[in-house]
Order: sequence, then structure tokens, then C-alpha cells
Amino acid sequence: MFNTPLPTVNELPTTRKLVRSTVIAMLVAAGLLVTVVMPSEYAIDPTGVGRTLGLTQMGELKITLAQEALADAAPPQPAASAPAPQVAQVQPVAQPVTQPVATPAPALKTDQMTVTLKPGEGTEIKLEVLKDKAVSYEWTAAGGPVNYDTHGEPYNGEKGYFHSYNKGKQVKSDKGEFTAIFDGTHGWFWRNRSTNDVTITLKTSGDYLGVKQ
Repeated sequence: MFNTPLPTVNELPTTRKLVRSTVIAMLVAAGLLVTVVMPSEYAIDPTGVGRTLGLTQMGELKITLAQEALADAAPPQPAASAPAPQVAQVQPVAQPVTQPVATPAPALKTDQMTVTLKPGEGTEIKLEVLKDKAVSYEWTAAGGPVNYDTHGEPYNGEKGYFHSYNKGKQVKSDKGEFTAIFDGTHGWFWRNRSTNDVTITLKTSGDYLGVKQ
């Protein structure tokens, strides 16, 4: 009878080695499950390796054979009975519902005006705009820069009262938008301080009543 000596403590694997071996075994098992078992048994091939090895086709064949076997084993279905005769039902005639007519929004006005100023001459163009209505504008001065003031005057306001939206000196163009803060006339005043004739072209678009020039 042979007695095998017991291994010493130093000869036993450490906990770290055991854990590493366990993890490696789990990874190998998972890899085999994904690349071999799942493609060959269930035709599930998330990695594509099974189809390359022909295992996915094997799994698809197994599934097809199983489905055919289930279909052969299923009991025959009874013949469908003839449907019962339908009794015609008289449906009440729906009355047409009168839809409210939508009031179309007023179309925005669009205008283009041109004025020529001689040296030292001034002029203005005004729009009749109601409170809280917006106007977009753009003007250019050909021939030289001008001084300008964009302002508004209320209907029946105090003499000499006006509200200035913006102003500038020696400017060749300006564009923007203003919203009327009261009912009245709103527009632009230009003064030609150069020694040449200057032609001003103004384009406006917005919800205003008319133009005063």
C-alpha cells in the first residue's frame, strides 16, 4: 500500500489563482455558448462565427424540422360552419356639422419709395400704423451719406411731441423693425448734408394702413 504525501501549503494554488482560473473558465464557457451552442441549437448567431462555421445553418435546420413535426402532430381543425345570415341594420343619417369659417389674417403691405435730396435738403416718409403693429424696413442712400431719424407722432398729440426709435449721422443705409407704441404716423426723416444729390430708396413691409409722403 502506497501512501501519497499530502501537498504542502506552498504547493496549494492561491486564492488569486483560483479566482483567475474560475473567471477564465466562465469566459471560455460564455464564448462557447455564444459561438457554438446558440448557433447550432437555436440559430442565434450574434457574433457571425456560427454562420462561418456552418453551425447557424444547422440550428436553422433543427428549428425547421421541429416546426414541421409540431404541424404534423397537431389535430385536424373542424370545418368552419357557414356564417349566420346578417340582418341589415338601418343606420341613422348623420347631419352635416357646420364648420365655422376662419377669418383670414390681413395681408401685410409692401411698398418701395424713392426720393432725391439736393444738398442741404430734407424730407420724410411716414406710415400710418396702429399701436402694437410691427413694420420691417430697409433704406439705402445713393450719392452720399445722410442724417436720419426714425420716429413716430401720435394722432392728435401735443404739438412738437414725437417718439424717436433710432437716429444717425452720415449714414448710407439702415434696416430693422419697429413696433408702434401708439396710433399715429411713424417713419423717417432724412437730411442731405453733402454737396451732391442723394437718392434714397425705402422698402417697407408690415401691418400698416398707408403711406404718407
